[in-house]
Amino acid sequence: MELNFMRTATIIFFTLFAMNSPAQVPVWKFTDLEKYCRDHDTLLVINFWASWCKPCVKELPFFEEARIEFSKQPVKFLLVSLDFKRELETKVIPFVKGRNMQSQVVLLDEPDYNSWIDKVDASWSGAIPGTLFITPDGKRKFMEKEFEKEELFNSIQDMLQVQ
Repeated sequence: MELNFMRTATIIFFTLFAMNSPAQVPVWKFTDLEKYCRDHDTLLVINFWASWCKPCVKELPFFEEARIEFSKQPVKFLLVSLDFKRELETKVIPFVKGRNMQSQVVLLDEPDYNSWIDKVDASWSGAIPGTLFITPDGKRKFMEKEFEKEELFNSIQDMLQVQ
């Protein structure tokens, strides 16, 4: 009886955990990101990060908290991994699942950074983390920095007021 209970409890736990974890991380080209940035009716908060970047990893929970805090506001979050595509299965997906990240996560497969960084923002040196805010009417603000929670929340609130 106790063995059946444990087996059932284990199955339920893993089923629920799997339902709350992203099943995959899509691989995008820069053209996919450009399309995403054009076709929206909300504030977009796009964070560029990598699993090997300590400041990125430190601030990622703040983006997850912001997603919850602003869930009733017209805001969408996109977390763009700049990890290598060859590490998608071995590093990126386990990283995302291990942290139970619920925001939309994509891996940008564009290894020639110089071909697209200026298209994100002309002031971007390419250092990460970096975050791009885009209002529905096309106003943009790029911040090449590590956010603290309060600063991120204030930046989102400020951009919501710009709309």
